[in-house]
Amino acid sequence: MSRTLNPQLSFADLELNRLGVHLDPVLQGIDAFLGQHFHLVEQVRLDLERGLKNPGTGRNGITPSQTLRSLTLMRVKNWDYRELRERINDGYTLRGFTQFDSQFVPKHDAFNRAFNRLTPATLEAINQAVVQAAVQLGLEDGKKLRVDTTVVETNIHYPTDGTLLWDSVRTITRLVGDLHDKLPNGVQGFTNRTRSARRRMQQIQRMTAQQRQQQQEPKYRELLRITGQVVQNARQIVEPTKNTKAVDMLAGLAIEQLQREITAYCDLADRGIDQTRRRVLLGEKVPSEQKIYSIFEPHTDLIKRGKVLKPVEFGHKVFLAESAQGLITDYHVLKGNPADSDHVEGSLERHQQTFHPPECYAGDRGFYSADNVQRCRDSEVGEVCIPQRGGKKTAGQEALERSKAFKKAQRFRVGIEGRISVLFRGRGMKRCRAKGRDRFEMLVGAAVLANNLMRIAHLIEDHKPKRRLAAA
Repeated sequence: MSRTLNPQLSFADLELNRLGVHLDPVLQGIDAFLGQHFHLVEQVRLDLERGLKNPGTGRNGITPSQTLRSLTLMRVKNWDYRELRERINDGYTLRGFTQFDSQFVPKHDAFNRAFNRLTPATLEAINQAVVQAAVQLGLEDGKKLRVDTTVVETNIHYPTDGTLLWDSVRTITRLVGDLHDKLPNGVQGFTNRTRSARRRMQQIQRMTAQQRQQQQEPKYRELLRITGQVVQNARQIVEPTKNTKAVDMLAGLAIEQLQREITAYCDLADRGIDQTRRRVLLGEKVPSEQKIYSIFEPHTDLIKRGKVLKPVEFGHKVFLAESAQGLITDYHVLKGNPADSDHVEGSLERHQQTFHPPECYAGDRGFYSADNVQRCRDSEVGEVCIPQRGGKKTAGQEALERSKAFKKAQRFRVGIEGRISVLFRGRGMKRCRAKGRDRFEMLVGAAVLANNLMRIAHLIEDHKPKRRLAAA
C-alpha cells in the first residue's frame, strides 16, 4: 500500500516530525491532492506500458506514481535531471513525496527515459482532470477568464544561412565518422570538408557591410558547393552500407540508427541549401513558413510580435487562458505565428465544456475584432473586456473603455502577464532544452501542471478553518 493511502504515519515520519523536519507546505498540499486523486496516475501508467508486450515482467522501473510526482517536483523546483536525482536521494522528505521512501533512487537518465515516454496528450488530459477536480472541490468556478499568448524559445543559436550550412556539414561529417567506427570495414571515399566549410562560414560572418556587397555572393557559392558535395558524398556512403552485416545485434541497431540520422540530416541540409540559394543568389524573398531555422530543431517557428527588445523570436507561440484563482484552464502550443484574434472563439468553446460562459472575458488589444466581440456576446459572456485595436473609436466604445468596470477588468487581465513571468522564471518554461516538438509540448504541459497543483495547494490551505488562539 502506498504511503499516501496509509492514514497512519510511519515511525520514520513521526520521528522526523518530532525533530522538526517537515515537507514544504506547498508540496504537502500537492502530496495530499495527488493522494486523493488516484485516477491521474492511470494516464501515466498507460504511457509507461505503451509498446511493452508483458508490462508485468522484467526489472522493476520507476512506477507511474513516482514518475508523475518526480516530474511535478522537477518543474516546481525548476531542477535539471541530475539535481532532481540528487535532491530526492539525499532528502527524507522528498523521498516521501516522490514515494521512493527507502527504495533505491535510480540515476538521472532513468528519470529522463521515464519522462520521455509520456506524451503531450497525456499531460493535457492530466491538466484537464486537475481543473475538473478543482471545480468539484469548490476551488474554481470559471466566472472570470483572462487570455494571452507568449513565446517559448527552442534551444537554438541565432540562425543565419552560413551557420545553417556549417551545422549541416559538421553534423553529417561527425555521423559518417561514427558510422566508419561501427562498420567492420569502415567507409570508403568520404572526404572531410569541415575545415573548408568553417573557413567560408567565418569569412561570411566577419564581413563588413561594404565587403558584403562584393564578396558575399562568391563566398556563399563556395559554401553551397562544399555543403552539396558533403551531402551527396554522405548519401553515396549510406546506400552500400544498408546491407552490411554487423558483428552483433546491438551493433546492427546502432548502425541502422546512424544511417537514419545521416539520411534525415541530409534532407534538412537540402532545405538549407535551397533556401540559401533562393535568398542569397536569386534575391528571392523566402516565406518564413518555408524556411528552416535549425537542423537540430527543424520545428522552430519565427515569431514577430512587435516587441522592441526582441523584434524576432525563435520557438513556438503558446496560448494561455487563466482563471481568477490562478489556474491555467487552457493552453495550446500553436503552429506558426497566428494572430491572437484567431483564438477567442476556440477558447470560449473549450471553456464552456468545463464551465458556464464566463462573466468576464479579458484580453489585450491583440485579441480584438468586431467579430470576436460579437461572438463573446452571442456566447452570453457577461462583460467583454478587449480594447479596440486600430481605427477610430465610436463614442460608445470610448465610453466603454473609460468605464470603471472596463478598467477593473483590464487590471484583472494584467495578472496573466505575471503568471507567464512565473512560468518562465519559476517553472523553467522560458527555453526548452529538450529536443523535438513533442518534448517541447511536454515542457509546456509539465510547467502548467506544476502551476495548477501549486495553486490548488494554496487554495486548499486558504480554505482551511483558522485555529483560534485560546484566551490568555
